Amino acid sequence: MVAISEYRPSSIAGRWYDADPDRLARQIDGYLDEASLPVLDGEVIGLVVPHAGYIYSGRTAAYGFKAVCGQHRDLVVIISPLHGYNPAPALTSAHQAYQTPLGPQRIDAEAVRFLDESLRRTYGWGLTPVARDQEHSLEIELPFLQRSLAGDFKLLPIMLRTQDPRDIQQLSLALAEVLQGRNCLLVASTDLSHFFPEQIASLLDGEMLRQIGALSPQGVLEAERQEKGFACGVAAVAAVLSVAQALGANKVEILHHSTSGDTTGDHTSVVGYGAAAILKK
Repeated sequence: MVAISEYRPSSIAGRWYDADPDRLARQIDGYLDEASLPVLDGEVIGLVVPHAGYIYSGRTAAYGFKAVCGQHRDLVVIISPLHGYNPAPALTSAHQAYQTPLGPQRIDAEAVRFLDESLRRTYGWGLTPVARDQEHSLEIELPFLQRSLAGDFKLLPIMLRTQDPRDIQQLSLALAEVLQGRNCLLVASTDLSHFFPEQIASLLDGEMLRQIGALSPQGVLEAERQEKGFACGVAAVAAVLSVAQALGANKVEILHHSTSGDTTGDHTSVVGYGAAAILKK
């Protein structure tokens, strides 16, 4: 049996973001300095942020993370898609920490265990641990969190393969129970439409962002089902919106939208990116 290492090694440092810690910190800080937010009326319960390489989506992601800059959270829950194949509906890391150029990010093993036990006890399924996964969409949020939040925090990582509304609802109910009374932050990792001309992408992204702005998990899933809007992390977004509602969130502020065309200059086939803050007034 191969032993599982303590640290989940980075699968994207040097490609999706800079592997040099000083350059990476300066890049993230620069994005955060550039982001200008409206006054947010309420406590930030969660964020919706993109997960492309930083040169493409970093500026938009910064608008989300700027909303919690300097704040302290004991626990951060990141829900992302799983782009690779795995038959399990929901996965988590088998490691004790994620390694990034900015240092290790510890996983809250107790929170992971509580969530898994709650799901299995109540619904008959749980979180499948995976080692040395290659999923970029969860890892890429970590350096932004490491630069944005004040003090140490622990991580509860969840990667979703399922898009079944029933599974999403069950996960949301179990997770809300685990998080009650915790000083936590929810993060939904998602890009928006993929590979449409800019004009069409703007319409599709606009509809998805409207549903996110309406704090509507059902609307998000329905927009995807009807092909009126797209999000590669649609299940993650729906789950985070549901959990945030259970924790008292009652408003969403859309903070920024961009496309890959803003970086490449090619507007014939773009990927959309959006950032939003989920608030409790």
